[in-house]
Amino acid sequence: MRRKQHIAIVHSEPTVETRHGRKFISEAGVLQEGTNKVTLQTGEQVLVDLSVVGVMEAMEDIRSGLVSLGYKSTVFNVNGNIHRLIDFLEKVRPDLVFNLCESHGAESMGEMYIAGLYEVLGIPYTGSPPLTLGTALNKARAKEILVFNGIPTPKFQVYESGTRVSVPEAMTFPMIVKPSREDGSVGIGNQSIVRNPAELRRRIRFIVEEYGQPALVEEYIPGRELNVAIIGNRKPCILPISEIDFSGVPDDMHHIVSYDAKWIKGTAIYEATRGICPAPISPSLESKVREMALQAYHSLGCRDYARVDMRLTENDGLYLLEVNPNPDLSDDAGFARSARRHGFTFAEMVGKIVEFALERARSV
Repeated sequence: MRRKQHIAIVHSEPTVETRHGRKFISEAGVLQEGTNKVTLQTGEQVLVDLSVVGVMEAMEDIRSGLVSLGYKSTVFNVNGNIHRLIDFLEKVRPDLVFNLCESHGAESMGEMYIAGLYEVLGIPYTGSPPLTLGTALNKARAKEILVFNGIPTPKFQVYESGTRVSVPEAMTFPMIVKPSREDGSVGIGNQSIVRNPAELRRRIRFIVEEYGQPALVEEYIPGRELNVAIIGNRKPCILPISEIDFSGVPDDMHHIVSYDAKWIKGTAIYEATRGICPAPISPSLESKVREMALQAYHSLGCRDYARVDMRLTENDGLYLLEVNPNPDLSDDAGFARSARRHGFTFAEMVGKIVEFALERARSV
């Protein structure tokens, strides 16, 4: 009998803020199934955002999909201890790691270091390589690469400090201010859109002080927001394009995918935004969107799967906002929604990603 291929699902456990400081979920208490509530050991309940819940749900969804496809599957929680991960990988030597690590400890940049560890140990893994992960997380550097490759992106400037802020001469208000080295819409809220120099200085100072990193300031592009899911390597497949529908957003809120809109269930902006797939756009415009997304995918060196976000103006102008390697794969997330519309079951989508990674490993 042929040996089942062994796939290790490696994930970084999310943390929650408790009365006694930040703790891993397993240390803090029990995550209630189907909710975004953690019951602490003291009995106290803590609400956590859905980015935390999503990591755990994605892991379970992927494990079920792998088992249904006939793979042997093991789940490993890094839990902030890199030495445990090294010991696990050297002892088990899986045929492939399904990489769900989005950070190491509380550091987003740790995502690239974990992928680098797989490289050093010579263990095949799913998703993008360390350089791509690190580049995408450095938003300004990623935009420089897009500009070099002729891909339209909003004008931008980086501010290292919150003091002596001068308004960029080449840019016009309104602008959007965000952390330059975070993902998942961290640091983006309704106050991120600024309309005058005073608001700009105030928001830059907030980002620099609150997140301990430079602030990225971009011209705000009003319009529709499109998400393009891409899967594959030699001949990447562009899945049906999704749109974020802002039509239900209250008048006092901006049409942006803020942190609350993406992760905080129950907030007005979360409940008011929804994904539409396929996006209602003309065939000619769809062709432009697909071409730009694929160019960005290759420009940043994405592998296996990624999601590209862009803005569409009233006159059909396209601006690329961000490239997201290794996006959220939860069954209810946007990538899986596009995959289902393409005709994949969730398990088939997972299987495709595994096949692409194994194919790369065999060709080395």
